[in-house]
Amino acid sequence: MSNHGNTAQPNRPAHTYDPHRADPKGAYIATAGVVIFVVATFLAWIATDDKSFSGYEADTVIPFTAYLGLGFAAALLYAAKRATRRQHRGLSLASMAAGVAATGLALSYLIEVPGGAERKAGFDTEIGVYVGLVGALIWAVGSFLLAMQPEGDIEHREDGDHRTDHATNTGN
Repeated sequence: MSNHGNTAQPNRPAHTYDPHRADPKGAYIATAGVVIFVVATFLAWIATDDKSFSGYEADTVIPFTAYLGLGFAAALLYAAKRATRRQHRGLSLASMAAGVAATGLALSYLIEVPGGAERKAGFDTEIGVYVGLVGALIWAVGSFLLAMQPEGDIEHREDGDHRTDHATNTGN
């Protein structure tokens, strides 16, 4: 009887480098970007002649995006700690997509304040837009860097045989 389905690894110290596990630096970078975006949410994003508004006050989409980012950051860090190969690529790609959307949101405020025409007011962009843009870019890039790492659905063996987990126990 074949033991191809056994994926147990010998106990290794936590500091041992394993080329088949994702380097969690991308998750840390993405988390830093999310934190920057969250901070930006509470900075001034738009201003009229007499008043400025934080991202939180300007549009509900801005804080929603920030809170979504916090959820992704928590999930990426949890996967880096608990997943067999320190990541789930679907999660990393979804986080990257949200980071790209956050980048687009900040860029839209930089180009022209969304909804400005219906509010019939002239708005100027403020520092929060720029900080949010930087945070969103860091978030997207960090998620991308993590997504480039090995994921948990490939079994890497020292003999060079690479099989997907669902095909490892074929009974041959």
